[in-house]
Amino acid sequence: MNPQTASQRELQRLAWARAALGDPAATLERASTDAGFRSYWRSHGAGASWIVMDSPPGLEDVRPWLAMRDLLETGGVRVPQVLARDVEQGFLLLEDLGGPTLAQVIDDGNADAWFDAAVGQLLKLQAIAPPPAMGVFGEALLQRDAGLFEDWFLRTHLGIELDCGEAEELQLVQRRLMDNALAQARVVVHRDFMPRNLMPVEPGPAVLDFQDCVVGPIAYDPVSLFKDAFLSWPLERVDGWLARYHGRAAAAGLPVPPLPVFLRDADWLGVQRHLKILGIFARLHHRDGKTRYLVDAPRFIAYLDEVLPRHPQLQPLQRLLDARIRPAMAEVAA
Repeated sequence: MNPQTASQRELQRLAWARAALGDPAATLERASTDAGFRSYWRSHGAGASWIVMDSPPGLEDVRPWLAMRDLLETGGVRVPQVLARDVEQGFLLLEDLGGPTLAQVIDDGNADAWFDAAVGQLLKLQAIAPPPAMGVFGEALLQRDAGLFEDWFLRTHLGIELDCGEAEELQLVQRRLMDNALAQARVVVHRDFMPRNLMPVEPGPAVLDFQDCVVGPIAYDPVSLFKDAFLSWPLERVDGWLARYHGRAAAAGLPVPPLPVFLRDADWLGVQRHLKILGIFARLHHRDGKTRYLVDAPRFIAYLDEVLPRHPQLQPLQRLLDARIRPAMAEVAA
């Protein structure tokens, strides 16, 4: 969006918000942004504050967000309330759920309670019958995710060109990860169910950033919650939370496998997700100029270091990590 267009959008957003609020003197201040083109603005004026979600037409279509919000609300999931909507202009007026996300308030002392509450929301989400038109976390999406790691993190960010043997080993691990994901029981999957997308309100937490929900593997969202892109916890604690989720999911009638199988599935999906996010963060950095994300890359390498020794089938990735990735990361950081 060029500066003139951005200025015009700012005036359009303010005029729409004042009309929707019935307050000609209302002002807006930026509340947050996300990794796409969507932005959020908090209103100030007469009465309570609200949030304007701005999804510029042609850049971010607001309709998938609305459709998914309505589906989740029908299933009992705590989602933001909508006061006003203008799909053509790409504006929504939403309930203000406050400033800090769960990622900003969770700590060692309250993590058990907040994760228990978050799992309560997740179980409701996973129990929703997916509509026929919902996307599928299948072969095409998994192949795209696999390509992000090699194309953007290895090649573009680290400057690594794999030789034939290394490429074959990486493809072997990616194939094993994909086959595992495809073999799991399928439920509605948020795909980014982590504290940064949860708001610490009662009842809740409230769930955000749900527009990309698909039908996919049941272990994906639990491992995303406990092995976050921005927060890390001791592995023993994560394993305990996963086991507690498993017990509650089984009691709720969700199609979880026996616990040892579920824990393996969660580990493998965690590896798949961490590789994908490394690729996404590198793309945000190099293509979109959003440089704050790659500072968390060492967190994902640490996740891999924790989990890969548990699974001999994934050792080719460990060899690649030790021989090529770690030295290249040190060189980039120097």
